[in-house]
Amino acid sequence: MSKQLQLSHNITAKPISFQLVMDQARPLGSHASPEHGESGQRATQQDLGAGTEPMRHPGERQLMDLRQSQQAAMAERQDRNGFHFCGGSLINQDWVVTAAHCEVRAGTDVAVLGEYDRSSRAETIQVKSIARVIPHPYWNEKTIDNDIALLKLASPAQLDARVSPVCLATASESLASNPTCITTGWGRTSGTASSAAVQLQQVSLPLVTVSQCQQYWGSRITSSMICAGGAGASSCQMDSGGPLVYLKDGAWTLIGIVSWGSSNCNVRTPAVYGRVSAFRTWIDSVLASN
Repeated sequence: MSKQLQLSHNITAKPISFQLVMDQARPLGSHASPEHGESGQRATQQDLGAGTEPMRHPGERQLMDLRQSQQAAMAERQDRNGFHFCGGSLINQDWVVTAAHCEVRAGTDVAVLGEYDRSSRAETIQVKSIARVIPHPYWNEKTIDNDIALLKLASPAQLDARVSPVCLATASESLASNPTCITTGWGRTSGTASSAAVQLQQVSLPLVTVSQCQQYWGSRITSSMICAGGAGASSCQMDSGGPLVYLKDGAWTLIGIVSWGSSNCNVRTPAVYGRVSAFRTWIDSVLASN
């Protein structure tokens, strides 16, 4: 997320995070041009978990204690030196959803669950190998369309107060009420930041209609995308793959996956997320057959 809001630990929602650790550092998605890369401002890596209450400061970007969140788990991709690349969300004990452009590698990358502070050695975390990476069959690297991939963990995550899955939007999810959404991650806190955040960050974002988003991005916006932000905060580099959630019937529901946006994490430009409702049928099919 772009660092435009104050950080706070006074949060009711409890995020769950996971990291992907790489043996070699390499960029995931390009923010060099508007058509590519992660959303304009960074989405924190921690997801809000199903059934938790919303944070107390919906307009602020805040740090979330993973032990307090019931949202989806966020994925973070790093090299062995701890350089952060991407986020993701735990959707059940065996699966994580992330962005296809993160290019997660089975057998090499790992998922770290339950992390809040990447510099801490005192946190109780779960490190999970990635057994399979399944990108959407219609993922388009050039247009960033259908930017979603499913990661199967080599062993089930242990669900507890620190690690819990996020609820998924239904295929017919209606967002007509334009709810306030939350995104989380360890990405850069501004377009000029040189590295990822050490602690998990969170920010509240307004949804943007398709027509409004097309005023910024034109025909690049497709039916598999959803836009949010443009009101002082958004996702940024290295937030890719992270969650965009909203509170539905008392549970945090994943409606978006951090995908792409402005090259400088402009907080006045909407960021673009993969629309989970457009992928729900495919997600269910993959989970049922694997």
